[in-house]
Amino acid sequence: MCGDWTARTHPSSSILTGNFSIVSCSYFSLLFVGSHSKHKVNDLQYIPHLMRGERHVFDRFAVIFSVVIVWIYAHLLTVGGAYKNTGPKTQLSCRTDRAGIIGAAPWIRVPYPFQWGAPTFDAGEAFAMMATSFVALVESTGTFIAVSRYASATPLPPSILSRGVGWQGVGILFSGIFGTGIGSSVSVENAGLLALTRVGNRRVVQISAGFMIFFSILGKFGAVFASIPAPIVAALYCLFFAYVGSAGLSFLQFCNLNSFRTKFILGFSIFMGLSIPQYFNEYTVVNGYGPAHTGARWFNDMINVPFSSEAFVAGILALFLDITLHRKDNQTRKDRGMHWWDRFRSFKTDTRSEEFYSLPFNLNKFFPSV
Repeated sequence: MCGDWTARTHPSSSILTGNFSIVSCSYFSLLFVGSHSKHKVNDLQYIPHLMRGERHVFDRFAVIFSVVIVWIYAHLLTVGGAYKNTGPKTQLSCRTDRAGIIGAAPWIRVPYPFQWGAPTFDAGEAFAMMATSFVALVESTGTFIAVSRYASATPLPPSILSRGVGWQGVGILFSGIFGTGIGSSVSVENAGLLALTRVGNRRVVQISAGFMIFFSILGKFGAVFASIPAPIVAALYCLFFAYVGSAGLSFLQFCNLNSFRTKFILGFSIFMGLSIPQYFNEYTVVNGYGPAHTGARWFNDMINVPFSSEAFVAGILALFLDITLHRKDNQTRKDRGMHWWDRFRSFKTDTRSEEFYSLPFNLNKFFPSV
C-alpha cells in the first residue's frame, strides 16, 4: 500500500491523517443511511436519528469532504513547520508543497503519440509484460464482478466480462502509444467508491473521464491533486479495498460453507495468497531483487511479478483446487455454487442484461454480446 513506509517513518502524522480520513469518510457515508432505510443495520448507526435530511449530500460526497478536511489539516502542518526536523521520506509523503510539484508543472501540455521516441521491441520484455498484463487481468476481473454487485446489476455474463477485458487491452495499447510508463488497469478504488456512495450511473463515469482528460492537459490543476499527501490516499485505500474484498466474500453465500472441501479450498488459497506474495515482497526489499534472479531479466519478471500479487496467487490456486478437487456429481456441483451461476452463463438468458450491460450510442451492433 502506498502509505506503508510513510506510516513507519512518521507514524503520528500518518495515523492521525489516515484514521481521520477513514472515520470522517465512514461518518459522512453513514450520516443519512438510517433515516432512509427500512431496517436498522446495527445500533451504532445512531447519527441518522439525530440528524435527518432529504438530500444525500454527505452520503454522496463523503470522500470529497474527508479528503478536503484532512488535506487542509496537512497543509496547516506544513505551513506551521511540523515537518521541518523530520526525515526526507516523511517530508516527501506528508508535505503538501513537496518538490515544487505545482510550480514545475506547465499550464498546458498536450500528450502526443510516441513522445519519448520511436517504439522498440524486445522479445524477452514482451513476455514479461504479458505476465504483468495477465496479473492485471485477474485483478480487473474481480473488480468487474464487485462493480456489478454494488451496482445492483445481474452477475456478469462471460461475454460482457470478455468485452471489458478487451477494452482494457485497448487501453493498455494506447498507454504504450502515448508513453505513460504504466499500463491501464481497472481502478479498484472506484469500485469501493461506488459501494460507498451507492452511485452506479454510467454518466458519472463519463463525466469523471472528462475531468481526467482535462487535468492531464492542464498541468497546474493536475499537480494540485498530485500534492495530496500519501497517508490520505492510503487511508482511502483501506476503506475502498475493504468494500471490494467484502464483495468477493459475499459470493461465498452460494457455496456450501459446511463442506470440508469448500473450507479447505477457501482457507488454503487465502493463506497462501497472503504468504507467498509477502515472501516475494520482503525478499525484494532485503536483497534488492526477487527470488527469481537469473541473467534473463524478462524471466525474472515473469516469475516475480505474478507471485507478488495476492489476488493472482489466491485466485489461481483456488481455481486450480476447485477444478481438480471435485467429483462429477450433483452434490459437489451444488457445493461449488454452480447451480446458481447457470442462469447467467449467457447474455440472453436474463432479460435484465440488456438494461445493465448495453453499450451507448448503439454500439451493440459492432460489439454484440452472446
